[in-house]
Amino acid sequence: MTMEAHSTIPVATQPKEQPKEKHHNESYSALVWRRLKRSWTGLLGLILVSLLVLMALFADFLSPVDPKATGVGFVPPQAISFYDKDGNFVFPPRSYPVRETEELDPITFQPVVGPDYDNPQILGFFVKGAPYRLLGLIPAERHLVGAIDGTAVHFLGTDKFGRDVLSRILHGSRISLMIALIVVFIVTVVGTTVGMVSGYFGGRFDAWVQRFVELVLAFPQLPLYLALASLIPVTAPTSVFLAFVIIVMSALGWAQMSREVRGKTLALARIDYVRAAIAIGATDRRIIFQHIFPNVMSHVIVAVTLSIPQVVLLESFLGFLGFAVKPPLISWGLMLQDTANYSAIGSYPWILSPVAFVLVTVFAFNALGDGLRDAIDPY
Repeated sequence: MTMEAHSTIPVATQPKEQPKEKHHNESYSALVWRRLKRSWTGLLGLILVSLLVLMALFADFLSPVDPKATGVGFVPPQAISFYDKDGNFVFPPRSYPVRETEELDPITFQPVVGPDYDNPQILGFFVKGAPYRLLGLIPAERHLVGAIDGTAVHFLGTDKFGRDVLSRILHGSRISLMIALIVVFIVTVVGTTVGMVSGYFGGRFDAWVQRFVELVLAFPQLPLYLALASLIPVTAPTSVFLAFVIIVMSALGWAQMSREVRGKTLALARIDYVRAAIAIGATDRRIIFQHIFPNVMSHVIVAVTLSIPQVVLLESFLGFLGFAVKPPLISWGLMLQDTANYSAIGSYPWILSPVAFVLVTVFAFNALGDGLRDAIDPY
């Protein structure tokens, strides 16, 4: 009877087999990237940082003029025009070089400068110019943009020695970013290692290490920078001066990173999996670098992106005071020395152009750091 009743059940009323849901295992890096893409400021910071790195790598190719070539001082920026001197539309675009006219300024009695409409410079892409080595290896002479006839075009004007401001800014990004990256790398390695070791062992060792960290943090950094930089003779090689500046910045910057990592390590050292590793006889080195270090990396990555703009600002400030980079090297801070005179800023405002690149760099890394902080630890 039961068999007959069961056989009379319509087929349509039998429960259908539900489709199995597919679960995709998402890696931690993929999860961070998905969260980062939701933050438009973090994504904008990532794009700007990538462009800054490419600008530093291909500065020779992007520079329209040799950054060390001299000419007429304080030439104003040359505009890009699609019109000739009669007002007719022309293509390709052109730029009119600035020349001294026969007219005299009624106040300074200096020759008045103005565009030379009779000798336009036809602009183009991938034009021939000053020879260089691409990435320091490949001989080349092509530049992204410039005059077809090979003459100098100053899109951001020239400084007091007649050197192209735009080309010097592009080449200066190499030194400024290189100093920031090297200093942050040393600070990260030293600060992270000291912080993890101090927080893991604790006790009297941690107390002595933290007293030394507090001693480093107590130093007034700016007077110490100026005092140490003044110890180097003026005739010292540029490489020695640059290395000394990097060492001083690193020696005074690792303590803050160490203090932050120590706080994270103190909490991680009491977690169950760390105690389990200690119970089975794992070495201290293995516990520190294979159990604790991966868990503090998220904080370290964010701290690195936020430390780079601080070093860029510090280098620019010290370079402005003449304590960072010496010629013939080029950096943004060194270029800002020309802005020390208020009359120069009022008469030649284009020499403030490096400030815009410093601001963009600081914004880019700060935006990327904020985006990574929210993506790595959303809670």
